[in-house]
Amino acid sequence: MERPRNPEHGDYASNIALQLGKKVGLSPRELAAAVAKNLQETPGIGAVEIAGPGFLNIRLSAGAAGALARIVVEAGRAYGRSDTLAKEKINLEFVSANPTGPVHLGHTRWAAVGDALGRILAAAGAEVTREHYINDAGVQMARFGESVQAAANNRPTPPDGYPGEYIQDIARQVVAENPDILNKTDEEQQIAFQQEGYKAMLKEMQDSLERFGVHFDVWFSEKTLHDGGAVEHALDELRKQGHVFEADGAIWLRTTDFGDDKDRVLIRSNGEKTYFAADAAYYINKRERGFDRCIYMLGADHHGYIGRLKAIAACAGDDPQRNIEVLIGQLVSLLRGGEPVRLSKRAGTLITLDELIEVVGVDAARYSLARSSTDSPLTLDIEVITRQKNDNPVFYVQYVGARTASVARNAAELGLHRTDTFDAGLLVHDKELDLLKALGDFPAVVATAAELREPHRVARYLEELAGAYHRFYDNCRVLPQGDEPITETNRARLWLNDATRQVIVNGLDLLGVSAPERM
Repeated sequence: MERPRNPEHGDYASNIALQLGKKVGLSPRELAAAVAKNLQETPGIGAVEIAGPGFLNIRLSAGAAGALARIVVEAGRAYGRSDTLAKEKINLEFVSANPTGPVHLGHTRWAAVGDALGRILAAAGAEVTREHYINDAGVQMARFGESVQAAANNRPTPPDGYPGEYIQDIARQVVAENPDILNKTDEEQQIAFQQEGYKAMLKEMQDSLERFGVHFDVWFSEKTLHDGGAVEHALDELRKQGHVFEADGAIWLRTTDFGDDKDRVLIRSNGEKTYFAADAAYYINKRERGFDRCIYMLGADHHGYIGRLKAIAACAGDDPQRNIEVLIGQLVSLLRGGEPVRLSKRAGTLITLDELIEVVGVDAARYSLARSSTDSPLTLDIEVITRQKNDNPVFYVQYVGARTASVARNAAELGLHRTDTFDAGLLVHDKELDLLKALGDFPAVVATAAELREPHRVARYLEELAGAYHRFYDNCRVLPQGDEPITETNRARLWLNDATRQVIVNGLDLLGVSAPERM
Protein backbone atom coordinates (compact mmCIF):
# COMPACT_ATOMS: atom_id res chain seq x y z
CA MET A 1 0.00 0.00 0.00
CA GLU A 2 1.25 3.48 -0.81
CA ARG A 3 -0.01 7.01 -1.21
CA PRO A 4 -0.34 7.88 -4.93
CA ARG A 5 1.50 11.03 -5.95
CA ASN A 6 -1.51 12.06 -8.02
CA PRO A 7 -4.53 12.46 -5.69
CA GLU A 8 -6.83 11.68 -8.64
CA HIS A 9 -5.66 8.08 -8.30
CA GLY A 10 -7.27 7.75 -4.90
CA ASP A 11 -6.20 7.67 -1.25
CA TYR A 12 -4.11 4.51 -1.54
CA ALA A 13 -2.70 2.37 -4.35
CA SER A 14 -1.49 -1.23 -4.42
CA ASN A 15 0.33 -3.41 -6.93
CA ILE A 16 -0.42 -6.62 -5.05
CA ALA A 17 -2.28 -8.16 -8.00
CA LEU A 18 0.81 -7.78 -10.19
CA GLN A 19 2.93 -9.46 -7.52
CA LEU A 20 0.64 -12.41 -6.79
CA GLY A 21 -1.32 -13.05 -10.03
CA LYS A 22 1.05 -15.66 -11.44
CA LYS A 23 1.32 -17.45 -8.07
CA VAL A 24 -2.45 -18.07 -8.00
CA GLY A 25 -2.82 -18.79 -11.72
CA LEU A 26 -4.69 -15.61 -12.64
CA SER A 27 -3.83 -12.61 -14.75
CA PRO A 28 -3.11 -9.51 -12.65
CA ARG A 29 -6.34 -7.86 -13.79
CA GLU A 30 -8.38 -10.95 -12.89
CA LEU A 31 -6.85 -11.03 -9.42
CA ALA A 32 -7.29 -7.27 -9.08
CA ALA A 33 -11.00 -7.66 -9.87
CA ALA A 34 -11.40 -10.30 -7.16
CA VAL A 35 -9.55 -8.18 -4.60
CA ALA A 36 -11.53 -5.08 -5.61
CA LYS A 37 -14.83 -6.92 -5.14
CA ASN A 38 -13.89 -7.82 -1.55
CA LEU A 39 -12.54 -4.37 -0.77
CA GLN A 40 -15.72 -2.68 -2.01
CA GLU A 41 -17.69 -4.69 0.56
CA THR A 42 -15.39 -3.51 3.37
CA PRO A 43 -16.75 -0.76 5.64
CA GLY A 44 -14.85 2.47 5.13
CA ILE A 45 -13.92 1.80 1.50
CA GLY A 46 -15.68 4.22 -0.83
CA ALA A 47 -14.49 2.96 -4.21
CA VAL A 48 -11.87 0.71 -5.80
CA GLU A 49 -10.69 1.16 -9.37
CA ILE A 50 -8.49 -1.12 -11.47
CA ALA A 51 -5.90 0.73 -13.53
CA GLY A 52 -3.41 -0.36 -16.18
CA PRO A 53 -2.26 -3.99 -16.01
CA GLY A 54 -3.77 -4.52 -12.54
CA PHE A 55 -3.05 -1.64 -10.17
CA LEU A 56 -5.66 -1.03 -7.46
CA ASN A 57 -6.63 2.58 -6.69
CA ILE A 58 -8.54 2.77 -3.41
CA ARG A 59 -10.67 5.61 -2.12
CA LEU A 60 -11.90 5.81 1.43
CA SER A 61 -15.43 6.86 2.28
CA ALA A 62 -15.69 10.33 3.78
CA GLY A 63 -16.55 8.94 7.18
CA ALA A 64 -13.58 6.58 7.20
CA ALA A 65 -11.15 9.36 6.27
CA GLY A 66 -12.55 11.76 8.85
CA ALA A 67 -12.61 9.13 11.60
CA LEU A 68 -8.84 9.38 11.78
CA ALA A 69 -9.19 12.68 13.66
CA ARG A 70 -10.88 10.88 16.52
CA ILE A 71 -8.40 8.01 16.41
CA VAL A 72 -5.48 10.45 16.77
CA VAL A 73 -7.02 12.41 19.63
CA GLU A 74 -8.00 9.31 21.57
CA ALA A 75 -4.61 7.67 21.05
CA GLY A 76 -2.89 10.80 22.36
CA ARG A 77 0.85 10.41 22.93
CA ALA A 78 0.68 6.82 21.64
CA TYR A 79 -0.27 7.89 18.11
CA GLY A 80 2.64 7.23 15.78
CA ARG A 81 4.18 4.56 17.99
CA SER A 82 4.39 0.96 16.77
CA ASP A 83 5.94 -2.42 17.44
CA THR A 84 7.91 -2.44 14.17
CA LEU A 85 11.19 -2.98 16.05
CA ALA A 86 9.70 -4.72 19.06
CA LYS A 87 12.24 -7.57 19.00
CA GLU A 88 15.27 -5.28 18.78
CA LYS A 89 17.53 -4.62 21.77
CA ILE A 90 19.72 -1.75 20.61
CA ASN A 91 22.82 -0.13 22.08
CA LEU A 92 22.99 3.39 20.65
CA GLU A 93 26.35 5.03 21.24
CA PHE A 94 26.73 8.69 20.34
CA VAL A 95 28.68 11.85 21.19
CA SER A 96 31.41 9.91 23.08
CA ALA A 97 33.44 13.09 23.53
CA ASN A 98 36.87 12.92 25.13
CA PRO A 99 36.69 14.20 28.74
CA THR A 100 39.50 16.64 28.05
CA GLY A 101 37.38 19.66 27.16
CA PRO A 102 33.83 21.02 26.96
CA VAL A 103 31.23 19.51 24.62
CA HIS A 104 31.65 21.54 21.43
CA LEU A 105 29.82 22.19 18.18
CA GLY A 106 31.40 19.15 16.54
CA HIS A 107 29.73 16.90 19.12
CA THR A 108 26.46 18.80 19.15
CA ARG A 109 25.08 17.49 15.87
CA TRP A 110 25.31 13.90 17.12
CA ALA A 111 23.88 14.96 20.47
CA ALA A 112 20.73 16.25 18.75
CA VAL A 113 20.50 13.56 16.08
CA GLY A 114 21.51 10.70 18.37
CA ASP A 115 18.99 11.58 21.05
CA ALA A 116 16.25 12.00 18.43
CA LEU A 117 17.16 8.65 16.89
CA GLY A 118 16.95 7.01 20.30
CA ARG A 119 13.46 8.44 20.80
CA ILE A 120 12.38 7.33 17.32
CA LEU A 121 13.75 3.79 17.73
CA ALA A 122 11.91 3.52 21.04
CA ALA A 123 8.71 4.81 19.38
CA ALA A 124 9.09 1.98 16.85
CA GLY A 125 9.13 -0.52 19.71
CA ALA A 126 12.86 -1.13 20.17
CA GLU A 127 14.47 -1.43 23.60
CA VAL A 128 17.11 1.29 23.40
CA THR A 129 20.07 1.99 25.68
CA ARG A 130 21.73 5.35 25.05
CA GLU A 131 25.43 5.09 25.78
CA HIS A 132 28.35 7.52 25.97
CA TYR A 133 31.82 5.99 25.67
CA ILE A 134 34.34 7.89 27.80
CA ASN A 135 37.85 7.88 26.35
CA ASP A 136 39.50 8.11 29.78
CA ALA A 137 42.56 5.92 29.11
CA GLY A 138 45.78 6.71 27.29
CA VAL A 139 48.10 9.60 26.62
CA GLN A 140 45.41 12.27 26.05
CA MET A 141 44.20 12.00 29.64
CA ALA A 142 47.78 12.34 30.89
CA ARG A 143 48.24 15.50 28.80
CA PHE A 144 44.95 16.86 30.11
CA GLY A 145 46.06 16.27 33.70
CA GLU A 146 49.43 17.91 33.05
CA SER A 147 47.67 20.93 31.53
CA VAL A 148 45.43 21.36 34.59
CA GLN A 149 48.43 20.93 36.88
CA ALA A 150 50.40 23.54 34.96
CA ALA A 151 47.51 26.02 35.16
CA ALA A 152 47.15 25.49 38.91
CA ASN A 153 50.86 26.18 39.37
CA ASN A 154 50.84 29.21 37.03
CA ARG A 155 53.11 27.43 34.57
CA PRO A 156 52.84 27.54 30.75
CA THR A 157 50.75 24.90 29.01
CA PRO A 158 53.03 21.91 28.36
CA PRO A 159 53.87 20.86 24.77
CA ASP A 160 50.90 19.05 23.18
CA GLY A 161 48.81 20.11 26.19
CA TYR A 162 45.36 21.69 26.28
CA PRO A 163 45.06 25.51 26.13
CA GLY A 164 41.91 27.50 26.75
CA GLU A 165 40.34 29.29 29.67
CA TYR A 166 38.38 26.19 30.62
CA ILE A 167 41.64 24.59 31.80
CA GLN A 168 42.11 27.54 34.17
CA ASP A 169 38.53 27.08 35.39
CA ILE A 170 39.05 23.36 36.02
CA ALA A 171 42.35 24.05 37.83
CA ARG A 172 40.70 26.59 40.15
CA GLN A 173 37.84 24.18 40.86
CA VAL A 174 40.20 21.28 41.65
CA VAL A 175 42.32 23.42 44.00
CA ALA A 176 39.22 24.80 45.74
CA GLU A 177 37.89 21.28 46.34
CA ASN A 178 41.33 19.87 47.28
CA PRO A 179 43.16 22.66 49.17
CA ASP A 180 46.25 20.54 49.97
CA ILE A 181 46.82 19.37 46.38
CA LEU A 182 49.56 21.95 45.71
CA ASN A 183 51.51 20.65 48.71
CA LYS A 184 51.97 17.25 47.07
CA THR A 185 55.05 16.20 45.15
CA ASP A 186 55.09 16.84 41.43
CA GLU A 187 54.41 13.17 40.67
CA GLU A 188 51.56 13.03 43.20
CA GLN A 189 50.13 16.22 41.73
CA GLN A 190 50.14 14.74 38.23
CA ILE A 191 48.02 11.81 39.39
CA ALA A 192 45.72 13.95 41.52
CA PHE A 193 45.13 16.66 38.90
CA GLN A 194 44.41 14.04 36.24
CA GLN A 195 41.89 12.25 38.46
CA GLU A 196 40.18 15.32 39.91
CA GLY A 197 40.30 17.26 36.64
CA TYR A 198 38.70 14.31 34.87
CA LYS A 199 35.86 14.19 37.41
CA ALA A 200 35.21 17.92 37.06
CA MET A 201 35.34 17.84 33.25
CA LEU A 202 33.07 14.80 33.03
CA LYS A 203 30.53 16.44 35.35
CA GLU A 204 30.57 19.57 33.18
CA MET A 205 30.02 17.49 30.03
CA GLN A 206 27.12 15.64 31.64
CA ASP A 207 25.52 18.87 32.84
CA SER A 208 25.86 20.49 29.38
CA LEU A 209 24.23 17.54 27.64
CA GLU A 210 21.41 17.39 30.20
CA ARG A 211 20.74 21.10 29.59
CA PHE A 212 20.49 20.20 25.92
CA GLY A 213 17.87 17.58 26.77
CA VAL A 214 20.21 14.64 26.14
CA HIS A 215 20.25 11.93 28.78
CA PHE A 216 22.48 8.86 28.61
CA ASP A 217 21.52 5.62 30.30
CA VAL A 218 25.16 4.49 30.47
CA TRP A 219 28.44 6.39 30.70
CA PHE A 220 30.93 3.66 29.84
CA SER A 221 34.56 4.11 30.89
CA GLU A 222 37.26 2.89 28.51
CA LYS A 223 39.54 2.54 31.52
CA THR A 224 37.30 -0.17 32.99
CA LEU A 225 37.97 -2.33 29.93
CA HIS A 226 41.65 -2.39 30.82
CA ASP A 227 41.29 -2.51 34.59
CA GLY A 228 38.60 -5.21 34.60
CA GLY A 229 40.27 -7.67 32.24
CA ALA A 230 37.78 -7.09 29.40
CA VAL A 231 40.56 -6.69 26.84
CA GLU A 232 42.12 -10.04 27.77
CA HIS A 233 38.67 -11.64 27.71
CA ALA A 234 38.04 -10.24 24.24
CA LEU A 235 41.32 -11.66 22.98
CA ASP A 236 40.32 -15.08 24.31
CA GLU A 237 36.95 -14.87 22.55
CA LEU A 238 38.54 -13.80 19.27
CA ARG A 239 41.10 -16.60 19.53
CA LYS A 240 38.25 -19.11 19.81
CA GLN A 241 36.97 -17.86 16.45
CA GLY A 242 40.42 -18.46 14.90
CA HIS A 243 41.25 -14.94 13.75
CA VAL A 244 44.07 -14.00 16.17
CA PHE A 245 47.68 -14.57 15.10
CA GLU A 246 51.21 -13.56 16.10
CA ALA A 247 53.78 -11.87 13.87
CA ASP A 248 56.87 -9.73 14.50
CA GLY A 249 56.44 -10.20 18.24
CA ALA A 250 52.97 -8.60 18.19
CA ILE A 251 49.45 -10.05 18.45
CA TRP A 252 47.16 -9.31 15.51
CA LEU A 253 43.54 -9.72 14.43
CA ARG A 254 43.15 -10.92 10.86
CA THR A 255 40.49 -8.39 9.87
CA THR A 256 41.41 -8.60 6.17
CA ASP A 257 39.41 -11.85 6.10
CA PHE A 258 36.34 -9.62 6.38
CA GLY A 259 37.08 -6.69 4.10
CA ASP A 260 39.32 -4.50 6.25
CA ASP A 261 42.15 -2.86 4.32
CA LYS A 262 44.81 -4.33 6.63
CA ASP A 263 45.15 -6.59 9.64
CA ARG A 264 45.07 -4.81 13.00
CA VAL A 265 47.50 -4.97 15.92
CA LEU A 266 45.92 -5.86 19.25
CA ILE A 267 49.07 -5.98 21.41
CA ARG A 268 52.33 -4.40 20.27
CA SER A 269 55.66 -6.19 20.55
CA ASN A 270 56.40 -4.19 23.71
CA GLY A 271 53.26 -5.58 25.37
CA GLU A 272 51.25 -2.36 25.02
CA LYS A 273 47.57 -2.84 24.17
CA THR A 274 46.35 -0.78 21.22
CA TYR A 275 43.28 1.40 21.00
CA PHE A 276 41.94 -1.16 18.54
CA ALA A 277 42.14 -3.81 21.28
CA ALA A 278 39.87 -1.62 23.42
CA ASP A 279 37.50 -1.23 20.45
CA ALA A 280 37.27 -5.01 20.12
CA ALA A 281 36.74 -5.46 23.85
CA TYR A 282 34.07 -2.77 23.88
CA TYR A 283 32.11 -4.37 21.04
CA ILE A 284 32.27 -7.82 22.65
CA ASN A 285 31.23 -6.26 25.97
CA LYS A 286 28.15 -4.75 24.31
CA ARG A 287 27.15 -8.05 22.77
CA GLU A 288 27.63 -9.89 26.06
CA ARG A 289 25.36 -7.33 27.73
CA GLY A 290 22.64 -8.70 25.45
CA PHE A 291 22.39 -6.10 22.69
CA ASP A 292 21.22 -7.49 19.34
CA ARG A 293 22.37 -4.44 17.46
CA CYS A 294 25.18 -2.03 18.28
CA ILE A 295 24.89 1.36 16.57
CA TYR A 296 27.95 3.60 16.58
CA MET A 297 27.45 7.26 15.65
CA LEU A 298 30.84 8.70 14.71
CA GLY A 299 32.21 11.96 13.37
CA ALA A 300 33.25 12.79 9.82
CA ASP A 301 36.90 11.97 10.57
CA HIS A 302 36.04 8.35 11.44
CA HIS A 303 35.24 6.93 7.98
CA GLY A 304 38.18 4.58 8.36
CA TYR A 305 36.55 3.01 11.42
CA ILE A 306 33.65 1.52 9.46
CA GLY A 307 35.61 -1.35 7.93
CA ARG A 308 37.56 -2.19 11.06
CA LEU A 309 34.51 -2.14 13.34
CA LYS A 310 32.56 -4.31 10.92
CA ALA A 311 35.54 -6.66 10.81
CA ILE A 312 35.59 -6.89 14.62
CA ALA A 313 31.97 -8.07 14.57
CA ALA A 314 32.74 -10.66 11.87
CA CYS A 315 35.86 -11.88 13.71
CA ALA A 316 33.71 -12.31 16.83
CA GLY A 317 31.41 -14.63 14.87
CA ASP A 318 28.63 -12.08 14.41
CA ASP A 319 26.83 -10.83 11.32
CA PRO A 320 28.39 -7.44 10.46
CA GLN A 321 25.31 -6.57 8.41
CA ARG A 322 23.00 -7.01 11.38
CA ASN A 323 24.79 -6.85 14.70
CA ILE A 324 26.74 -3.64 14.11
CA GLU A 325 25.99 -0.37 12.34
CA VAL A 326 28.30 2.61 11.93
CA LEU A 327 26.73 5.97 11.10
CA ILE A 328 28.93 8.89 10.07
CA GLY A 329 27.89 12.51 10.65
CA GLN A 330 29.37 15.36 8.66
CA LEU A 331 30.65 18.62 10.09
CA VAL A 332 28.65 21.62 11.30
CA SER A 333 29.64 25.25 10.85
CA LEU A 334 28.00 28.28 12.44
CA LEU A 335 27.33 31.65 10.83
CA ARG A 336 25.88 34.93 12.04
CA GLY A 337 24.45 37.02 9.22
CA GLY A 338 26.44 35.00 6.71
CA GLU A 339 29.76 35.46 8.53
CA PRO A 340 31.55 32.66 10.43
CA VAL A 341 31.05 32.86 14.20
CA ARG A 342 34.24 33.68 16.08
CA LEU A 343 35.83 30.95 18.14
CA SER A 344 35.00 30.49 21.79
CA LYS A 345 36.88 32.58 24.32
CA ARG A 346 36.61 29.82 26.87
CA ALA A 347 37.50 26.78 24.76
CA GLY A 348 40.03 28.51 22.54
CA THR A 349 39.66 26.76 19.20
CA LEU A 350 36.06 25.58 19.63
CA ILE A 351 32.47 26.77 20.06
CA THR A 352 30.95 25.03 23.06
CA LEU A 353 27.51 23.49 23.42
CA ASP A 354 26.73 25.81 26.33
CA GLU A 355 27.52 28.85 24.17
CA LEU A 356 25.28 27.51 21.40
CA ILE A 357 22.42 27.02 23.89
CA GLU A 358 22.90 30.54 25.26
CA VAL A 359 22.81 32.18 21.83
CA VAL A 360 20.31 29.98 19.98
CA GLY A 361 18.26 28.12 22.61
CA VAL A 362 17.70 24.40 22.97
CA ASP A 363 14.67 24.09 20.66
CA ALA A 364 16.12 26.00 17.72
CA ALA A 365 19.48 24.25 18.03
CA ARG A 366 18.07 20.73 18.33
CA TYR A 367 15.53 21.12 15.53
CA SER A 368 18.00 22.77 13.17
CA LEU A 369 20.63 20.10 13.78
CA ALA A 370 18.17 17.22 13.39
CA ARG A 371 16.25 18.38 10.29
CA SER A 372 19.00 17.64 7.75
CA SER A 373 20.52 14.35 6.68
CA THR A 374 23.80 13.73 8.49
CA ASP A 375 25.34 12.59 5.19
CA SER A 376 26.01 16.22 4.24
CA PRO A 377 27.88 19.04 5.98
CA LEU A 378 25.55 21.48 7.72
CA THR A 379 25.80 25.26 7.95
CA LEU A 380 23.55 27.06 10.41
CA ASP A 381 23.01 30.80 10.48
CA ILE A 382 22.14 32.03 13.97
CA GLU A 383 20.05 34.91 12.62
CA VAL A 384 17.92 32.53 10.54
CA ILE A 385 17.27 29.83 13.14
CA THR A 386 16.36 32.29 15.90
CA ARG A 387 14.03 34.66 14.09
CA GLN A 388 10.31 34.24 14.56
CA LYS A 389 9.23 34.07 10.94
CA ASN A 390 7.85 31.31 8.74
CA ASP A 391 11.15 30.93 6.88
CA ASN A 392 12.57 29.53 10.14
CA PRO A 393 11.44 25.87 10.11
CA VAL A 394 11.34 25.36 13.88
CA PHE A 395 9.24 28.50 14.36
CA TYR A 396 7.01 27.47 11.45
CA VAL A 397 6.20 24.12 13.08
CA GLN A 398 5.96 25.40 16.66
CA TYR A 399 3.73 28.26 15.56
CA VAL A 400 1.21 25.87 14.01
CA GLY A 401 1.24 23.87 17.25
CA ALA A 402 0.55 27.06 19.20
CA ARG A 403 -2.19 28.08 16.75
CA THR A 404 -4.01 24.75 17.23
CA ALA A 405 -3.84 25.29 21.00
CA SER A 406 -5.20 28.82 20.58
CA VAL A 407 -8.10 27.55 18.46
CA ALA A 408 -8.92 24.99 21.16
CA ARG A 409 -8.89 27.68 23.88
CA ASN A 410 -11.11 29.99 21.86
CA ALA A 411 -13.49 27.14 21.11
CA ALA A 412 -13.85 26.39 24.82
CA GLU A 413 -14.66 30.06 25.51
CA LEU A 414 -17.42 29.87 22.89
CA GLY A 415 -18.82 26.67 24.38
CA LEU A 416 -17.61 24.59 21.43
CA HIS A 417 -16.40 21.17 22.60
CA ARG A 418 -15.64 17.81 21.04
CA THR A 419 -18.55 15.44 21.64
CA ASP A 420 -19.39 11.80 20.96
CA THR A 421 -21.75 12.99 18.23
CA PHE A 422 -18.69 13.62 16.06
CA ASP A 423 -19.78 13.16 12.43
CA ALA A 424 -16.61 12.20 10.54
CA GLY A 425 -18.50 12.30 7.26
CA LEU A 426 -18.66 16.09 7.46
CA LEU A 427 -14.91 16.41 6.83
CA VAL A 428 -15.12 16.41 3.03
CA HIS A 429 -13.42 19.68 2.03
CA ASP A 430 -10.27 19.18 -0.07
CA LYS A 431 -8.12 20.89 2.58
CA GLU A 432 -9.67 18.77 5.33
CA LEU A 433 -8.93 15.60 3.39
CA ASP A 434 -5.38 16.74 2.66
CA LEU A 435 -4.81 17.36 6.36
CA LEU A 436 -6.29 13.99 7.26
CA LYS A 437 -3.96 12.29 4.78
CA ALA A 438 -1.00 14.05 6.33
CA LEU A 439 -2.05 12.95 9.83
CA GLY A 440 -2.48 9.41 8.57
CA ASP A 441 1.09 9.34 7.25
CA PHE A 442 2.69 10.03 10.64
CA PRO A 443 3.04 6.41 11.89
CA ALA A 444 4.67 5.35 8.61
CA VAL A 445 7.06 8.32 8.75
CA VAL A 446 8.16 7.36 12.27
CA ALA A 447 8.61 3.71 11.32
CA THR A 448 10.63 4.64 8.23
CA ALA A 449 12.79 7.12 10.17
CA ALA A 450 13.54 4.34 12.67
CA GLU A 451 14.29 1.74 10.01
CA LEU A 452 16.57 4.04 8.00
CA ARG A 453 18.08 5.78 11.09
CA GLU A 454 17.03 9.17 9.69
CA PRO A 455 15.39 11.50 12.23
CA HIS A 456 15.32 14.32 9.70
CA ARG A 457 12.35 12.58 8.06
CA VAL A 458 10.22 13.47 11.11
CA ALA A 459 11.22 17.14 10.93
CA ARG A 460 10.49 17.41 7.21
CA TYR A 461 7.15 15.66 7.74
CA LEU A 462 6.20 18.15 10.46
CA GLU A 463 6.91 21.03 8.09
CA GLU A 464 4.63 19.47 5.49
CA LEU A 465 1.95 18.90 8.14
CA ALA A 466 2.25 22.54 9.23
CA GLY A 467 1.64 23.62 5.63
CA ALA A 468 -1.41 21.37 5.34
CA TYR A 469 -2.83 22.84 8.57
CA HIS A 470 -2.28 26.42 7.37
CA ARG A 471 -4.24 25.67 4.19
CA PHE A 472 -6.99 23.99 6.23
CA TYR A 473 -7.14 26.94 8.65
CA ASP A 474 -7.38 29.47 5.81
CA ASN A 475 -10.18 27.63 3.99
CA CYS A 476 -12.21 25.86 6.70
CA ARG A 477 -13.38 27.92 9.66
CA VAL A 478 -13.30 25.94 12.88
CA LEU A 479 -15.01 28.55 15.06
CA PRO A 480 -18.42 30.11 14.42
CA GLN A 481 -18.36 33.86 13.91
CA GLY A 482 -20.60 36.47 15.47
CA ASP A 483 -24.03 35.07 16.24
CA GLU A 484 -23.57 31.93 14.15
CA PRO A 485 -24.77 28.80 15.93
CA ILE A 486 -22.36 26.02 16.75
CA THR A 487 -22.78 23.27 14.17
CA GLU A 488 -21.64 19.67 13.88
CA THR A 489 -19.22 20.85 11.20
CA ASN A 490 -17.57 23.12 13.79
CA ARG A 491 -17.26 20.15 16.15
CA ALA A 492 -15.83 17.89 13.45
CA ARG A 493 -13.26 20.52 12.53
CA LEU A 494 -12.34 20.95 16.21
CA TRP A 495 -11.54 17.23 16.32
CA LEU A 496 -9.31 17.72 13.28
CA ASN A 497 -7.66 20.78 14.83
CA ASP A 498 -6.93 18.91 18.06
CA ALA A 499 -5.64 15.87 16.15
CA THR A 500 -3.16 18.13 14.38
CA ARG A 501 -2.01 19.55 17.71
CA GLN A 502 -1.45 16.02 19.01
CA VAL A 503 0.67 14.96 16.05
CA ILE A 504 2.80 18.10 16.24
CA VAL A 505 3.34 17.49 19.96
CA ASN A 506 4.26 13.86 19.31
CA GLY A 507 6.54 14.67 16.38
CA LEU A 508 8.42 17.48 18.12
CA ASP A 509 8.85 15.30 21.18
CA LEU A 510 10.61 12.70 19.01
CA LEU A 511 13.11 15.43 18.13
CA GLY A 512 13.45 16.56 21.73
CA VAL A 513 11.78 19.90 20.93
CA SER A 514 8.96 21.55 22.89
CA ALA A 515 5.53 22.37 21.49
CA PRO A 516 4.50 25.59 23.28
CA GLU A 517 0.83 26.41 23.60
CA ARG A 518 1.46 30.13 23.21
CA MET A 519 3.97 32.01 21.07
